[in-house]
Amino acid sequence: MPEGDTVWNTARVLERALTGEVLTGSDLRLPRLATTDLTGWTVAASASRGKHLLLRLTRAGHDPLTLHSHLRMEGAWRSYAPGERWSGRPAHLIRVVLRTARSVAVGYHLHDVALLRTAEEDRLVGHLGPDLLGDDWDPAEAARRIAASPAATIAEALLDQRNLAGVGNLYKAETLFLRGLWPWTPVAEVADLTGTVELAQRLVAANRGRWTQTTTGSLRRGETSYVYGRRAQPCRRCGTAVRKAERSPLPLSGKAEMEDRITFWCPRCQPEPATVRDGGE
Repeated sequence: MPEGDTVWNTARVLERALTGEVLTGSDLRLPRLATTDLTGWTVAASASRGKHLLLRLTRAGHDPLTLHSHLRMEGAWRSYAPGERWSGRPAHLIRVVLRTARSVAVGYHLHDVALLRTAEEDRLVGHLGPDLLGDDWDPAEAARRIAASPAATIAEALLDQRNLAGVGNLYKAETLFLRGLWPWTPVAEVADLTGTVELAQRLVAANRGRWTQTTTGSLRRGETSYVYGRRAQPCRRCGTAVRKAERSPLPLSGKAEMEDRITFWCPRCQPEPATVRDGGE
């Protein structure tokens, strides 16, 4: 699933392509929106909220509207010049087309597409915790929300978008490695929750504005992560083989937001806590 920085970057692509422009045509290829015509609406803003994209539209005499979409695993938006060939994905995956005089935005394999009054956006994103890349970012509040479920594992807690919005499997794995935390450590056993979420935010924010995601500081292929995607490869710190675990999907919000619990970790740098190993005795 795309991480918060990928969604933030996508919002910037749409911002450059559409913001301030009047739509000259639209094609919403979803049954419930198939007859909707957004021609004449102005794109006022392109925003991200965690892993949600929000295109805000205005038109004189009408309540402002928001076109909401979620990328999940396969979704993507591409921007083209008028007349340019659409080469992003196969045509049968196109869900939304928005045309202006200077650009065409095409949404491929989008999920949870909805059109609603902007004043009602909280119906779709109000459940989210502080956004790692948003004006509402508050590490103390994120830590408070995580601490409210002390029996949850720290890996689950970081993925739960109700706690903090924007962390996916990559930043979860890398944050826990850098903090030396075994992914299945109960939240109650984590000594510094605030420090943990602050690190997650720094890792995500460091990649804002670029598509190559790195947590090591290197942009070279094969050197961008400590443990994520490196199963059986030597840990960059101690040389121990990195491990990978796959679990069933975890429901994050009850609002069609799922995250596969794939986890990478170094068993030496991220040892199982003695309290867990000994059954809490």
